[in-house]
Amino acid sequence: MSARPASPPPAPRRGRRFVRPAAILMVLGPGLIAANAGNDAGGIATYASAGSQFQYRTMFIAILIIAALVAVQEMAARLGAYSGEGLMSLVREEFSLRLGTFAVVCLLVANLGLVVSEFAGIGAALEIFGVTKYLSVPVAAVAILSIVMLGSYQRAERIFLVLSLVFLAYPIAMILSNPDWVHVANDTFVPHFVASRDFLLLAVALVGTTITPYMQLYQAAAVADRGIGPDEYRHERVDAIAGSLFAGFIFVSILIATGAAIGKSGHPLTTAADAAKALEPVAGAGAETLFAIGLLGASMLAAAIVPLSTAYGLAEAVGAERSVSRKFREAPLFLGLFTGQVVIGALVALIPVNLIDLLIGMQVLNGFITPVILGFLYVLTNRPSAVGLGVNGPRFRVFALICVIVVSVLAVSAFVVTVAQFFGF
Repeated sequence: MSARPASPPPAPRRGRRFVRPAAILMVLGPGLIAANAGNDAGGIATYASAGSQFQYRTMFIAILIIAALVAVQEMAARLGAYSGEGLMSLVREEFSLRLGTFAVVCLLVANLGLVVSEFAGIGAALEIFGVTKYLSVPVAAVAILSIVMLGSYQRAERIFLVLSLVFLAYPIAMILSNPDWVHVANDTFVPHFVASRDFLLLAVALVGTTITPYMQLYQAAAVADRGIGPDEYRHERVDAIAGSLFAGFIFVSILIATGAAIGKSGHPLTTAADAAKALEPVAGAGAETLFAIGLLGASMLAAAIVPLSTAYGLAEAVGAERSVSRKFREAPLFLGLFTGQVVIGALVALIPVNLIDLLIGMQVLNGFITPVILGFLYVLTNRPSAVGLGVNGPRFRVFALICVIVVSVLAVSAFVVTVAQFFGF
């Protein structure tokens, strides 16, 4: 007669569970990096211009944009985790080749313009500290190439996360600007729209600079490159949502800082460097320095992420090897495309060209491609053939559809208005 198995030891009493800070930091990765990369030089200039022109009146719009950003970035992360592939890989498998090629070509041209603007932002930030762009831009280009070409994905990700910490300069600048918090809260929770063409165009610009195609491409591709699967997705979901919320917090910090310091001027700001200099008379040299440091970190991060997203997208579209952890001989197209964008972007940023015209052209192309990329993302996350059990739930499907439609309409509106202005209408 066999002996009865010993009874299992009593389960330990469960007390209150605390989440260690180290555990939280281990979760952060592609979500935080992708969302913060959206707060690039052009984004900072747009947020600062919103504060300068309309003080806090765009705060209500900012909250809606942040909600849409959370939904879009969560879908991109889930796509990468449940499919094990990037967005363009699934587009190649699920849609026609012509449609996928069209999207990639538009993305390549638009992102190259963005890379130029990021290096211009690096130069502008360090010029505030007296460093010429002819030194800062080449050094930054070499540093970015070294981070990606000479390391693994894990090492590059750690460096990108450190760069993301620089964004904490903006909340400090916001506090130094001494805003009227009652006024801020009132404009945040009660819509204060302005019946003017400039207000409408700025609202469109805020959407376009906060939710851009390269963020979704990088998010999905980086999750797949990191090897995150369905079993680990609950951690990545935290990363995607927390990253988007943190990026949104930086967004409103910039808006509030400039709104408090120069919000009664009513003048638009053309560059992020102008915003840093404009804060000094009201908030002191400390705010200007913090703003410049934030601009430098933001531009460095985006100058790496934007070309990476393009390289991921094109390599995925043709089925080539793509990973930051690969050597050049193992992924020549992926790493070659990344290198080419960084080199060209840095060189063009050193040429005395009209960067405003370049940014306008970039906005036209982004307005063209944003609805396409978001449409792909929404359809794919509804297809079991693409994401298996990771499809959108019924309620989230409705919410995500509303977000995609609104963002797409605003992106197309920006495209139409920009073209009309170009032809003098």
